[in-house]
Amino acid sequence: MENKGVLFVVSAPAGCGKDTILNEFFKRTDTAGYAVSATTRAMREGEINGVHYHFLTVEDFKEKIESGEVLEYTEYCGNFYGTLKKSVGDLLSQGKDAVLKIEVEGAMNIRRKFPDACLVFILPPSLEVLEKRLRGRGTETEEKIMERTAQAKTELKFAENYDYIIVNDDLNVAVEDLLGVFRAEKLRKPRRESVLKSIMGEEN
Repeated sequence: MENKGVLFVVSAPAGCGKDTILNEFFKRTDTAGYAVSATTRAMREGEINGVHYHFLTVEDFKEKIESGEVLEYTEYCGNFYGTLKKSVGDLLSQGKDAVLKIEVEGAMNIRRKFPDACLVFILPPSLEVLEKRLRGRGTETEEKIMERTAQAKTELKFAENYDYIIVNDDLNVAVEDLLGVFRAEKLRKPRRESVLKSIMGEEN
């Protein structure tokens, strides 16, 4: 059991720095891989198709839903976001942990389908800091900033359904916290039962 990959879900309101945290996280570990999500939103400057997201048209996205290629999906701020079965399956079959960066509704869908998945929620130090970070992007209209701030307040209510909560006040601390979550989760008794049985001479 200990050699099987674990499915991790990382969620955060827009502007909390989850992309930056995950980028640093992957530089410090080789046991996990990013299960790239699919979305219908427009590609932002610097993003690469297949790396940051699989950017799909609404028509393509709906076709994949119909063909059963989408594990879960949700609509967020007018765009579709979803998890492709292949993105997760390829990693887990290699014995790697699969990391999903998805919104709260998608995370709840994953929890229902995969009860043993580990859910991590990233918080901003405050809503004021969150709004400041959104403005600092320079990519959002005032209307969109207000929309995302309001959405963040709604998303924060879902945090209590997650297994771990990390506050992104300091990037390095947040990354170390995330690494700690992964280490702790892999040591949970249900994931280490085969090790225990082997030592006790009970391995099948």
